[in-house]
Amino acid sequence: MTVASQVKQTLAGLKGVQGTLRIYSTQTQDEETLSVYKEALETTEGIINDLEKRLQGLEFQEPQYKGN
Repeated sequence: MTVASQVKQTLAGLKGVQGTLRIYSTQTQDEETLSVYKEALETTEGIINDLEKRLQGLEFQEPQYKGN
């Protein structure tokens, strides 16, 4: 498995986690819990953005991995 495919797999997993956090955040009534979910969403968003930039760099350096 290439580094690019591992990053893509990690991104897919993180986006799934992000979706789950969004669902949970809409279902809670507790403000403290909602705050924790929002913080987790912000953290995962930052990580996703960083990994997407890293993936772009990998695809630029190794064009054969683009789109795989």
